[in-house]
Amino acid sequence: MKDLIYVTGNKYKLFTAKKFLQPFGINVIGKKIDCPEIQADSIEEVTRFSAEYACKALNSAVLKNDMGLVIPALNGFPAAYTHYVEDTLGAAGILKLMENVKNREAYFLECLAYAEPGKETKVFVCKTLGTLDTKQSGKFGWGWDKIFIPAGQTKSMANFDDNTRANFWSEKGYIELKDYLNQQQD
Repeated sequence: MKDLIYVTGNKYKLFTAKKFLQPFGINVIGKKIDCPEIQADSIEEVTRFSAEYACKALNSAVLKNDMGLVIPALNGFPAAYTHYVEDTLGAAGILKLMENVKNREAYFLECLAYAEPGKETKVFVCKTLGTLDTKQSGKFGWGWDKIFIPAGQTKSMANFDDNTRANFWSEKGYIELKDYLNQQQD
């Protein structure tokens, strides 16, 4: 089994990465270090910078992740500013901004950056489609889970426990990461 250092202090992110990668022979090891988070308009750019920083700090191959809520009706806002918006406006503030907006499409863009010393950083993307509810509901998860309804569902993510919620997230980036890591071993 190949070990992969995942730089995160978020237990749910670690849980998700293990769920997606361990069945493919990739042992995900969580390691928390402080990484600067640059201010950039692109989630990919923020993730790439953090992964390269962690790779240098640990002198090791690492995985770093960042994600953001993207709302097309708000010109893609909050995207790379999702964490800040969650801390300041929260789900209630987003609902306020979305009052009287008919197009409630939204998606989570999760960028997985794999950085290895001496190699180009690779970024893999998961895009989880959904819509925004008109009210908050549910008791699980955090922040946006109370207003984000994943595609094919009628209730927000916060109405489902961790194991069930994990099934709604796109696996595309994790599968591409797994394929990339397996190619590197050949």
